[in-house]
Amino acid sequence: MSSRLHARIGTFRQLEILLSVYQNESIKQAATELHLTQPTISMQLKKLSDSINMPLYDQVGRKLVFTEAGKSLAQAAQDVLNRMESLEMDLSQLRGLKAGTLRLSVVTTSKYFIPHLLGPFCQRYPDVDIEFNVGNRQQIIERLRQGTDDFFVFSNLPDSVDFEAIDFLENPLVAIAPSDHPLSRRTNIDLKQLEHEPFLMREKGSGTRYAIESYLKSHQAKVTVRMTIESNEAIKHSVMSGLGISILSEHTLAFGESKGLKILDVKQLPIISKWFLIRPRNKYISPIAKTFLNYIETEGRELIREQLKNLH
Repeated sequence: MSSRLHARIGTFRQLEILLSVYQNESIKQAATELHLTQPTISMQLKKLSDSINMPLYDQVGRKLVFTEAGKSLAQAAQDVLNRMESLEMDLSQLRGLKAGTLRLSVVTTSKYFIPHLLGPFCQRYPDVDIEFNVGNRQQIIERLRQGTDDFFVFSNLPDSVDFEAIDFLENPLVAIAPSDHPLSRRTNIDLKQLEHEPFLMREKGSGTRYAIESYLKSHQAKVTVRMTIESNEAIKHSVMSGLGISILSEHTLAFGESKGLKILDVKQLPIISKWFLIRPRNKYISPIAKTFLNYIETEGRELIREQLKNLH
């Protein structure tokens, strides 16, 4: 019998099981995701552990803590399964089809406009499945590190990750207040005047919060945070209710509910940033991913810009 590792590791299904447990950090959640029983999951993981003669994880209370060997095997499983999926799409392309799965992970604020990019793309390629994941900045950075998706959308580029990036859309951050707020009737407001207003801030780990804090620091300004809120929609409704003012991406107003809100005329604003579409540099790019990238670079970005103009 061959002693080479690929001959000892059993099946692709075992790799799928390992990856699901690793990403969910839970055998129970992996079992639900894969429609298997927990004993089946545990048995397959034991077989994998025996095949490499090393433990994959330690049980610390109720938490699974993966060993270095387990992490390495999970990363290898991700690479193998990505490549098999790419092979499937290559074969589909050779048969004249545009089929397969496009995986996209985006930070929370970009969820307002990304569906407007995906709509026309899916109409053109109806056999393409989309896996669309939304999370805050730290959650999406972790997915980027794991290489789980084809593309990731950020407004502030992450550090310490090797990737390629294209900027495809402007992302102005504006100050908002209730329509009947005294500042809503003023013009040329100085940023310092916002310091005395109760401020509603996104949670730690949010790209919007990261951008606001960096900008305020560079302008030697500060805000009085009354509430920390994990949702743009909740912030908008809280502002409407008179709980305070905030700074949000203009896209959250353009594509979402904004009745009862006013963009303040602050002379140091908006905070100018961009949306970036990035992909891991060492990840194989599938035919579907290439097609989507070409769509973004040619017509996709212009499509969104036109929609934004029409909404103003």
